[in-house]
Amino acid sequence: MKKINLITASFIALGLTACSSEQSVSTTALTQISAPGAPGVEPFWAYSGKTGIGTSYEQYKADHYDDSAATGKVSKVWFSIAKGMITETMFGLIHQAQIKDMQFVVVGKDFTVTENDDLDVSIDYLYKDEAGRPLSLAYKVVSKDKQGRFSLEKHIFTDPNGQTLFVRSVFNTDLEGVKAYVNVNPYIDNNGLDDFAKVTDKGLVAWQDDNFLSLQASQPFKQATVGFTGISDGLKELKMSQSLGTTYQNTGEQSGNVSLLAELGDISTNTTFDLALSFGQSEAASLKEGQASLSQGYQKLLDAYNGKGDAIGWQDYLASLEPLSTLTSSTADNGKLLYTSAMVLKAQEDKTHAGALIASLSNPWGETVSAKTGSTGYKAVWVRDFYQVAMAFMAMGDTKTAKTAFEYLEKVQVTARTPGNGGDTGWFLQKTHVDGELEWVGVQLDQTAMPIMLAWKLHQADVLSDQELTQWYGKMLKPAADFLVDGGLAKILWNDTQITPPATQQERWEEQNGYSPSTTAAVVAGLVTAADIAKKAGDTKNAVRYLETAKQYNSEIESTMFTTQGNLKSDNADGEYFIRIGQDKDPNSSTTLNANNGRDGFDKKQILDGGFLELVRYGVRDALAPSIVKTLPEYDDESLIDNLQVRYTFNFADGSGSFPGYRRYGNDGYGEDEVTGNNYAEGGNNTPGQRGRVWPFFTGERGHYEIAAANASNSLNAMKQNTIKNTYVKGMEAFANEGMMLPEQVWDGVGNNKAGYELGEGTNSATPLAWTHAEYIKLLRSLSDKHVWDHYPVVEDALK
Repeated sequence: MKKINLITASFIALGLTACSSEQSVSTTALTQISAPGAPGVEPFWAYSGKTGIGTSYEQYKADHYDDSAATGKVSKVWFSIAKGMITETMFGLIHQAQIKDMQFVVVGKDFTVTENDDLDVSIDYLYKDEAGRPLSLAYKVVSKDKQGRFSLEKHIFTDPNGQTLFVRSVFNTDLEGVKAYVNVNPYIDNNGLDDFAKVTDKGLVAWQDDNFLSLQASQPFKQATVGFTGISDGLKELKMSQSLGTTYQNTGEQSGNVSLLAELGDISTNTTFDLALSFGQSEAASLKEGQASLSQGYQKLLDAYNGKGDAIGWQDYLASLEPLSTLTSSTADNGKLLYTSAMVLKAQEDKTHAGALIASLSNPWGETVSAKTGSTGYKAVWVRDFYQVAMAFMAMGDTKTAKTAFEYLEKVQVTARTPGNGGDTGWFLQKTHVDGELEWVGVQLDQTAMPIMLAWKLHQADVLSDQELTQWYGKMLKPAADFLVDGGLAKILWNDTQITPPATQQERWEEQNGYSPSTTAAVVAGLVTAADIAKKAGDTKNAVRYLETAKQYNSEIESTMFTTQGNLKSDNADGEYFIRIGQDKDPNSSTTLNANNGRDGFDKKQILDGGFLELVRYGVRDALAPSIVKTLPEYDDESLIDNLQVRYTFNFADGSGSFPGYRRYGNDGYGEDEVTGNNYAEGGNNTPGQRGRVWPFFTGERGHYEIAAANASNSLNAMKQNTIKNTYVKGMEAFANEGMMLPEQVWDGVGNNKAGYELGEGTNSATPLAWTHAEYIKLLRSLSDKHVWDHYPVVEDALK
């Protein structure tokens, strides 16, 4: 009976269309009611190598975001750009994607070209100063047809007073009979299978439960349809016949991977269409948001987004960062990446849970990762990444965000109230949603130490008062320090493990258990700073206990993690160096590390990483300590067999110079397959042949070491500073893409390059990575100050 009713309704709709004298030629398509083909093709996330991200800048009210009527609405829309297209756009919480992508389609008499096809793309910023430094995260993306038939320029930003992504599209063509369309693939509430869609007289609407998005334009759509992606979405028909023979009014009663498609109109020279992609908890609310944005118009919204006139926007945020002008002199690009990095870090904070800093506004290797169910990807909180970013906020003068971030950390510490916790408390969760929802629950002791270290830095900078420090000591810092001393049972979700510090369940790459130089550096620094805080709080007994334990852990570093019988085969290996990690206390034993990411476990003495440099950064070891100096030749050795090699030298085609880059560690499997060229985990997490690539933030870590070493030898003169700038600062700048986004990993030239990456180009792992931008800012601050920014003198003094 239901099928008969739909068919009858279709004939009625067809009759109405045929009788209307107002219909244009392009709307004489057969109009059906419900689209067939549910649920559509399998959904995947978008390409993760973003060339731009954006959101509106919002001010704190006290230490939080306030969208009450009295203070004005807080815009909670984030967008990303990849390969010239608008990709995952979030609304609500920062991880809640609402679309996979939004692309334009150009149709001529004998061609149909989508933005997903191979176009020549460039990206720039709409608002810059006279030196070319970006002043807001508003973008201009220009896409040109390779055959010269048309060009498309997009201006992309959000409405700072509403829940709308605003897009201006400007088309140019010399051909006649060319039309423009827009296509949106909704992934409402962070998944691609449970959506519905329909055409209304105001625009296109998609929804899941009480989450809605709408697509509206400044001019009425000439034609509109909805359908199931890959089956009845209209794109296939456009590509085959350059027209829509059939349109659909809704997607019926079955949800799925839906698609919105609308004809904007004919295009010629400078043909402009303004679009609003808007969000709300009801259809009416979503449509109202879009109508409000469109009625204000392009220039008013852009000015408010930028912060012109009385509006508070991105340029006001940058102006509030007093150190920026000084730090610019330490850059090699006159501050362009610095200004971008400052905004990128602030943009990756949630606006419901103030201070919640995520790792990246991306889903790694997204286009081969299923979106059938929700996924945060890197749009989540890791306390280690979080610490790096908070310290960068301090370095660039944003103490408000750094303090708010510190206070947020209480949400992700394990307490008796943590859902499902049946073990001990005080440690910090491995990975959580920004609202504190549990996701990964491994114990990483550096993540438990870093909140203590951050508190000490905030107090030293007079950001936390004596009273506040004492309060936080009792509430959050003392439980963390106690866990670093006593360890305990981690019993939550899958985890049921006894932790005995300084051995960690997971080190900073979340893959191995045991004794790690980088983890131990943080644990020792955390306990020394905890002792200093405890003393200030009047807890003398625990101050002594924390310091004594720190000294004990410190005394065992070389005896447990520095091998004197190394077996690396190279001209530079003398058998004496820090290992990456060991699962026993004998660094000369031949125990095998765990297999991971498709790589078999190796003798621990063959695996190097840069974690030993953290001992210097935090003040646990002098830069010229014998164990540190002895490890550098192996760490820098480019004659090691490729699988065990860590350092790679990059000579960029533009002649910018020669710069060092480093992998996480030898035998790393977290990256593209070197045999097939496939994405990581395309065939499963443990596919043989996967290979971790170079991570640009290690270039910054090595630059920090060079500053510390020069200070230790009293050689940090102007010439040495210039060398560091032109090697490590400029090297990080060279790894940024055209939109000045810094990646997690870059292509290092090894293996099957199926994706066609250029040497040093960010791969599809995750861009922008907050940690990389943070490391760049901290390196600039360290070079400007002539000492390492996140060094802890109290640690150095206590361990003498």
